[in-house]
Amino acid sequence: MTTDSGLPVSAPPSGQPSRRRILGWPSTRLGWWSIGLAVAFVILMTINSAVFMRLPEDITWRVTVLPFYGIFMLLCGLAAGIVGLIAVIRQHERSWLVWLTILPGLFALVFILGEFLVPH
Repeated sequence: MTTDSGLPVSAPPSGQPSRRRILGWPSTRLGWWSIGLAVAFVILMTINSAVFMRLPEDITWRVTVLPFYGIFMLLCGLAAGIVGLIAVIRQHERSWLVWLTILPGLFALVFILGEFLVPH
């Protein structure tokens, strides 16, 4: 595009306004995956605190199942944060839901680092 004077004019930005993209639903597959993983993490965490942590310690299967359950739960949270961060950085996802999925990732990362760095 050129003006009457012959100087080039940049084309107007295409796509949705940024405000609408922030308040709307995710527009990428990675954004939806991060939301799904974050929801799975929240559900697993709720089940863990409401059911498993209230069980008596003398139940035999608790010692076998809970470590795997906890690792799977933390991996869901960590994966939600990583996938959400990739969606935000590489695919320019701006939905507030995808930004929110970074929080479970940070929570899982802090928990994992605390297990390795602080002896108990």
